[in-house]
Order: sequence, then structure tokens, then C-alpha cells
Amino acid sequence: MDVSHAIPAKAPGRASRRQRLSARVMNGCRQFMVTVRERIESLPYDYPPAVILAADFALLVVTGAAVIQRHSYFPSVLPLLAMATAFLPVPLFAIFRVKPHPVLLKGSALLSCALFLLQPVTADFAPFVLVIVAGEVAAVATRGWTIGFTLLAILELVAFDLAGNVQWGDQSLQGLPMYIIGILLGMFVGVMLQYQRRFLYQERENQAIRSGQAADEERRRIAREVHDVIAHSLSITLLHLTAARRALQTDDDPAEAVEALVEAERLGRQAMADIRRTVGMLDAGPAQVAPEPGAADIDELVGDFRRAGLTVDYARTGDLATVSGAIGHALYRIGQESLANVIKHAPGTAASVRLDVTAEVATLVVSNPLPLGPAPRRDTGMGVRGMRKRTELLGGKITVGNGDDGWTVRVGFPLKAGSCVSAMLLPGKLWNKPQEDT
Repeated sequence: MDVSHAIPAKAPGRASRRQRLSARVMNGCRQFMVTVRERIESLPYDYPPAVILAADFALLVVTGAAVIQRHSYFPSVLPLLAMATAFLPVPLFAIFRVKPHPVLLKGSALLSCALFLLQPVTADFAPFVLVIVAGEVAAVATRGWTIGFTLLAILELVAFDLAGNVQWGDQSLQGLPMYIIGILLGMFVGVMLQYQRRFLYQERENQAIRSGQAADEERRRIAREVHDVIAHSLSITLLHLTAARRALQTDDDPAEAVEALVEAERLGRQAMADIRRTVGMLDAGPAQVAPEPGAADIDELVGDFRRAGLTVDYARTGDLATVSGAIGHALYRIGQESLANVIKHAPGTAASVRLDVTAEVATLVVSNPLPLGPAPRRDTGMGVRGMRKRTELLGGKITVGNGDDGWTVRVGFPLKAGSCVSAMLLPGKLWNKPQEDT
């Protein structure tokens, strides 16, 4: 007879059912713990779940020790009831979503400690329930709630101490001063946690403000770059297109019209490349970009405007090697914006550009005669504001307005720490007279 036939056929089925039941129980417990953790994280107190669970674990240890101390009262269920009362907020929150309000925490702790103290023991652990809950309440409640609970907890211990003396003679609550000090220390720990939480909120708010300010400043900087590139490129391109149109209308020199159109095309492509590079600053990833134009590129800048038909009297003195990249870029953009404004606001007039670099100061002066008609409004438009912002960020000085030579933009940047740029604006110095100092 085959022995294998003696094994019940349903044994594997029963084993698999037990395994499935065990798996369901384990999955249910895991899901319950995940739900409890998510609810703890959703609390408005903003404490890590580990801190809250640590406080609950400490409460479990204290109540468990208090229950064990009362083994002589067995089979009384009062210690177990006291332990369940101490943890009453936990199932209410985990199952019924009842928020652990300070009133609920205080009420459960006071009632639990009172139930324990109805069965006095030597060196009792029960008053430490009030110590732990005093810290929890102080960590989440206002100052009034905190002080109120602390006083109630102390009064409860004092009351049981007096009752013990009256009812049992010399059976007072041993270690009452230690318990009172413990409650006060628990309260101070909770207050420190709450102050830490407030400082965390304040730091987050400050970081959000700083991030917003940095983002706004970066947007303004990119807007200035795009504005300078577009204003410069379109101004020169329009001059070339105007020259090409006139050449084609007169039929005097078609080659001149072709040359103007080729130059306009080159500048348009250059402008598109500059715009792509500037907009690429918004990309969070690394990008390979061309170097920003500097003081050495002002010669080419003036050449572009001259080829476009603008008469520019240009002079440069000094060693450009002493000019840093940031200052050189600012000088280039200010000169670019100033010459573009000449084409925009004073067409047909000539411009004068002076770049002077010394050991202490780099100065740029762009001037042009004022056109006929009302005087232009000062400090209007994005261009002038952008020039002023660039200058202020680098510690320079700029004046924009009517001068002896017409409309004049004067800007100076210190090249050494401690050099005085304001001296450039005094009469008899590098410039003739001050104009609307920033």
C-alpha cells in the first residue's frame, strides 16, 4: 500500500488558507500603520512622526511600569483601565480621525493618573504620565493652556498627597517635589519644541521671501539683457533697411543696397543668437554660452552703428585690461542703450562717445544734440532704469539728462576699492557739471 495515500488531501489546502489569512493580517497591520503615519504627518503641528511616536512609546513604558507595580491589587482592573485612559487619544485619532486637542490630552492624562493613584504604591511611576503629557501639551498648545495644565497636574498630585495623609496616616505621595519638578521640566521641553517649530516656520518664510526676491531680480536682469539686445539690434537693422530702401528707390547703387541688406541680416542673426543665449539663462540645466561682451567690444559696437549710417565721434584712452568683466559688460550695455536711444529719439543727429580708463576709474560719456521740439522726459522707459540699475549694482555713478553738449549719459565705475566716483561729477574734473545723480 502506498503510504502517500494516507496523508489527508485537504492538509495543503488548510495550510494555504492559514498562510493567506496570516498574509491578510500582516497586510492589514502594515496598511493601518501607513494610515496612522499619514494622519500624523497631516497634523498641523509639523513635528516628525518619530517625535510623536517616541512620546507615545515613553507613555507606554511609564503606564506599563505603573500597572506592574500594582500587581498586589490583582484581580482589580483599575490599573488596566488607567492605562487605557492614558492612551484614549490614540485610537480616537487613528480610527475616528479625532484631532488630539490639548483638552483631550490633558483630560486623559489627569484621569489616568488619578485612577492609578487610587491604588498607591511605593516609588510610583504613575505621576510621570503627567510629566510626559505636560511636554506634549506645551509643544502644541498656547501659553495659557500650557500653564493651566501644569497647575492642574501639580494640584492633582498635591491633593492626592494630602488625601493620603488624611486617609492612610503616613501614606503620603512619596517624592512629590521630584514629581513637581518633573512636570515643570516636561513643560519647558515642550515650550522649547514649540519655539523651535516657530523658528522653523519663520526661517521657511524668510527663505521663500529671499527666493522670490532672487527670482524677481533674475527676471529683471534677463529683461534688461533682452531689452538691450533687441533695442540695439533693431535700431541698427532699421538703419540698414532704410539705407537699402533709399538705394533701391534712387537706383544709384544697387550694390550699396545689397551690402546694407547683408549687414542687416548679419545683425539679425547675431541678435537671435544673443536672445537665445539670454533666454537660455532661464534653463536650470548647464549650457555652453558665448562670453558676454565687455569693454573691448565697444569698438565693434561703435563700428556697427557707423556702418548703419549713424555718425559717431569715438575716442578711447587707457588700458582696458584693468576693467573687470562685470564692469566691462555694464559699460558695453550702457553704451549700446545710449546709442540706440540716439537713433530712436534723435534721428539724423551725430553722437559722441568717450571711453576713458585710468587706474582708479572707468568712465563712459555718450552725448548727442537734442532734436527740435519739446525736451524728452527724464527717467522714462526701461532703458534708463536698466542703466541706473546696472550702475548701482556695481557701485558706480551715473547721470542722465541735458548738458552743455545736449543730451548726455555719463557713467563711471571705480576700479579700485575706496576710489571716489563722485569726484568725476564735480565741476572742473572729468565732466563738466553734475546731472541728476543717482
